[in-house]
Amino acid sequence: MNEAVTPKDAIALPDRLNAKSATLVFLAFAAAYFCSTLLRAITATLAPVLTQEFSLQAQGLGLLAGGYFLGFAAVQLPLGHWLDRHGPKRVILWFLSLAVLGCLAFSAAGSFTGLLMARVLLGMGVGACLMAALTGYRRWFDTPALLRANSWMLMTGSLGMLASTLPVQWLMPLIGWRALFWCLAALVVLSMAAIAWLVPRWRVAPAASPSTPALSHEAGYAAIWRSRYFRKMAPLAFFNYGGMVAIQTLWAGPWMVRVAGDTPLESATGLFWINASMLVTFWSWGLVNPYLARNGWPATRLIAWGVPLSLAVLAGNILAGSATGWPGWALFCVTSSVMGLAQPAVGMSFRAALAGRALSAFNLVIFAGVFVAQWGLGLLVDAFSALGLAQGASFQAAMTVFLCCSIAAYGYFISVNADNSVQ
Repeated sequence: MNEAVTPKDAIALPDRLNAKSATLVFLAFAAAYFCSTLLRAITATLAPVLTQEFSLQAQGLGLLAGGYFLGFAAVQLPLGHWLDRHGPKRVILWFLSLAVLGCLAFSAAGSFTGLLMARVLLGMGVGACLMAALTGYRRWFDTPALLRANSWMLMTGSLGMLASTLPVQWLMPLIGWRALFWCLAALVVLSMAAIAWLVPRWRVAPAASPSTPALSHEAGYAAIWRSRYFRKMAPLAFFNYGGMVAIQTLWAGPWMVRVAGDTPLESATGLFWINASMLVTFWSWGLVNPYLARNGWPATRLIAWGVPLSLAVLAGNILAGSATGWPGWALFCVTSSVMGLAQPAVGMSFRAALAGRALSAFNLVIFAGVFVAQWGLGLLVDAFSALGLAQGASFQAAMTVFLCCSIAAYGYFISVNADNSVQ
C-alpha cells in the first residue's frame, strides 16, 4: 500500500489508510456529500410549490436553483488553498456549519430574495463536501481505491438526488417544505459528527530540505492554469458536465411538466428514476474503472468515445419534444456520466501537494457551468417565449443552444493534444 517517496512528492508523503479506516472515512464523507446533493437537487421537486407560492417565472426559478451553484463556485479557489494547508477535516466542518445556517434561513424565507440568499449560503456551505473528500483520498488511498472512491462518491450523490424526489414529494403534504429544511439541517449536523469522529487529522508537511523544494507551499493557481491537460478538459467541464448537472437537478423536471404534460407527482417520479439510473451508473463505474484504466482505457479515452453518444441522445430528446419523458433524460444523464471520470484524472495529473487546488479549480469550472446553464436556460426559455414561440418550442430552442455549446466544447477537447501525466 505504501508508495516510494520521490523528490517530487517528498513534501506530501501519502499516509495510506488500512481497509477498515478507509471505509469509515469514505462513509463519513459520503454522508456529508449525500446531504449536499439532496440540497442541490431539491429545487426541481419543490419547483411547482415555489413557483406558485412566490409567483416565479422560468428565469426566476433558474436563478433560484443556480444561486446554490453561485455560492458553491464562489468558494472554490480559497477552498483549494485551505484544503492543502489545513486538511479536509478542519475545512469541511467549518463549511458545513454554514450549510446548517442556510437550511434554517431557507425555511424562514418570506420572499424570493430571502430564498435566493439562503440558496447562495447553502451552496457555500456544502462547497467543500466533494473536494475535501477527494483531497483526502488523493493522500490516503492508492490509485485503484481512489478511482473507485471517486465513482462511489458520485453514486452517493445520486442517492442524495434520489432522496430529493419522491421522498420529498411524499413528505411535503405531511410536514410542509419549511419544516423539511429543519430536518435537512439536522442531517447535516449528524454528518458533521461522523466526520469529526472518523476522519483523521491532516499531517502537516515537513519543512523543505535544500534538495527538496517546498512544493506544498507553492503559491496561487499558476501551475493549475498553465496545465495543458486542465485547459483541455475545462470547456467540457463547463458546458457538457455542468449542463448535464443543470438538467438533472432542475430542467428535467420543468420539461416533464411544461413540455411533456406530466403532473408534479409524475415529474417527481421521473426525477426519481433519473437519479436511480445515475446511482446504478456511478456504482458500475466504480467497479469497472480500475480495470479499464489497467487495460488501456484511461479517462481521456473514455471521454472521447462517450461524449458524442451523450450529444446524440440530447439531439434526439430535443427533436422528440413532448414525447421525451424521464427515460430520455435518464439516458442523456447516464451517457454524460463519463464526464465524472475527468475529476480524478485532473487530480492525479498534479502532485499531491497541489491536489486541493487542482480539484477545487476544476470544480469551480464545473459549477460555474451549472450556474450558467441553470439560469441561462431559464433566460432562453423566457426569451424564446417572448418572441412568440410556444412553451414546448421555447424549451426545445433553449436546449438547442446548449447542444451547440456542448458540441463546440467537445471539438476543442479533441483538438488539444495533452495527457494527464503528473505536472
